[in-house]
Order: sequence, then structure tokens, then C-alpha cells
Amino acid sequence: MHPSRFTESLPRRVVVREMGLRDGLQSVATILPTADKLEWIRAAYEAGQREIEVGSFVPPKLLPQLADTGEVLAFAQTLPGLRATVLVPNLKGAERALDANAEMMLLPLSASHAHSLANLRKTPADVVAEIGRIRAERDARGSRTQIEVGISTAFGCTIQGRVDPAEVVRLVQAVLDAGVDAVSLADTVGYADPAMVSHLFERVLKVAGDKLACGHFHDTRGLGLANVFAAMQLGIARFDACTAGIGGCPHAPGASGNVATEDLTYMLHSMGIETGLDFDRLLALRARVAQWLAGEATHGTVWKTGLPKTMKEAAHA
Repeated sequence: MHPSRFTESLPRRVVVREMGLRDGLQSVATILPTADKLEWIRAAYEAGQREIEVGSFVPPKLLPQLADTGEVLAFAQTLPGLRATVLVPNLKGAERALDANAEMMLLPLSASHAHSLANLRKTPADVVAEIGRIRAERDARGSRTQIEVGISTAFGCTIQGRVDPAEVVRLVQAVLDAGVDAVSLADTVGYADPAMVSHLFERVLKVAGDKLACGHFHDTRGLGLANVFAAMQLGIARFDACTAGIGGCPHAPGASGNVATEDLTYMLHSMGIETGLDFDRLLALRARVAQWLAGEATHGTVWKTGLPKTMKEAAHA
């Protein structure tokens, strides 16, 4: 067992939210057929995943890779106990999510003014106002769809450079005042290190408390898992990840993708932290995804090496 002083501050169970079908696929040129997406969701579900971001309600001409989100969401909603989330960039997308009775919609809000203009063609203040309108529309419908705001470029931006932590805290407070259910912090371009993660999450926790629900880290500079661990030390117990480490950001050319689902799961299991995930099934799914996306860049390490002998022995003890 691990020394108790080391693990006593860590969550005993962590939720790994699969983002490959949205954050991953939007970053690759391949348009995956709907049937393969449904197979992906089914296999992920059988591997124990219970939170999957299945797509995004954006105009198909902008992201043809995600044009079938409505159909994919409808299938995901047939799987008992699966929390299927969708990303929505604006009120129009939110209306589609509400029409589809999505359990949760994720709204991006960039802490970088320059990134916000490049990504959504709106200032952060404009996006906050739109989030308020989305909250009002949800309430007017009597909908139970939850609203999570993901603060992107929270640790820096490839266009703007430094992002002031005080600006991140200000935006978190603004969306909480607008009535959102949860917030998450995203290292969209892979600039964060564990010290930065500890500092920013500590500051945001003072404002958001348990509404700070998730960490989203990219492995661009090889620090994705270290950054997850830094957030875990502060009690964060929900993290985004992508099968095969796909994904990235259109404003960070050459950046590798999100933390790989398999690598994150391996680290958690090795540390004795529960996830409810079946590692062998995750690796089998990774192989299928890599085959579907042949020619696209994939990332991750554990799939090459397999589990250590010691973990295999423990699993069969």
C-alpha cells in the first residue's frame, strides 16, 4: 500500500469523463461514420465509462465531424446510467441541447480575450451575457439540463500569452452569478505545470467551492498527468480525457491532444484510486479508435507497454 500521508488528501474515487467523441474528433480531419461513433460509445460504456461528451451542437458547416450529434446523443441516452454531455457555443446550440433533453451542456468561456474572439468571435463579457440568456431559457422551459462552464485557456494562450489568474477568478464568479451549475478549468494549449494548477485551483475553489467540478488538461508538453495529480491533491475528483490522447486546439498548431484516457486510468489504478473502469476493455477500445482514425496522430504510453507485472498479479490475487 501507499503511505497514508501521501494519499490521505486524494479522492478515493475519480470520474474520468471521455471527451474523444467531441474534443478529439473536432481536432482531426477524418469524419467518423455515425455507426462507428455508436460502437465507440457502446464499448466505452461496457468498459465502465459513465460520463461521455458525445458531440457539439455547432453548425455542421463549421464542424462536419460532429454534424450527427443529435443522433449520437439519442443513442447515448438509451444506455442506463450514462451521463451524456454536449458542448454548446451559444444560445442557438443550447436550444438544440434543451430540445434533445441533454443531461448536461458544456459552455466554453475563454479567459483569454484574444482566444475568445478567435474561437467564438465574441469577447468574454459577451459570452457571459450569452450564458445568462441560456440559463434563463433553460429555466423558462422548466428543463433539468445542467449547465457547466469550461474556462478555457485558464493557464495561458498561444495568441495572447499570459492569462491573469485574477481574470479567471473574475469570470468564474461572473458565471456563478449567472446561475450555472458547475465550472471547470481547462489548460487548452498545454501551458500549465503542477505549481500553476495548485495556485489557480486553490484560488478558484475559494470562489466556487464544490461547483468547481472538473479539470481538463492537455499533454502538449508532457505534464498532463502531473497536472491531474496536482488538482487531485486539492480534492478535484473529475477529469476529462480522450481515448488515444486525440484532440487539441485549433489555435495551438502541433499541440498533442488531451490526457489519454488509458494513461490516466493506469495512474489512478496504480495509486489505488477507484474509477469503475476496465483497463483491458479501454485498451481494446483504443486499438479500434486508432484503426478508425488511421493516419491521424494518436498519443499515450501505456498502450505500448501494457500493465506492469505487479499490477497484473494484484488484479488476479
